[in-house]
Amino acid sequence: MKKIEAIIRPHKMEDIREALLESGVKGMTVTEVQGYGRQKGHIESYRGAEYNIEFIPKVKLEIVMVDNLVQTAVSVIIKKGQTGKVGDGKIFISTIDEAIRIRTEESGDSVL
Repeated sequence: MKKIEAIIRPHKMEDIREALLESGVKGMTVTEVQGYGRQKGHIESYRGAEYNIEFIPKVKLEIVMVDNLVQTAVSVIIKKGQTGKVGDGKIFISTIDEAIRIRTEESGDSVL
């Protein structure tokens, strides 16, 4: 099993979610997050005053899946999340040793 964590632009969330569902991804966790990378925030104006916005709003997707779906999911996230501009986000993939369904105590790939 693998865990995909993707930090994406908020307005891309719905397109990515729909495409992942079509590709066979059964579930995901979504969290609103803030952060910055190379862009290091930006400056906004409001009523003539400038404000330094250091943390950019993003959405974090967390998906645990069987190994054979990982490349498909990553391709979907890249295709649907890409604008070509700085700040499109990042994808992190890590190995999951075990998954257990709390209700039934099942474990392994069947809980996904």
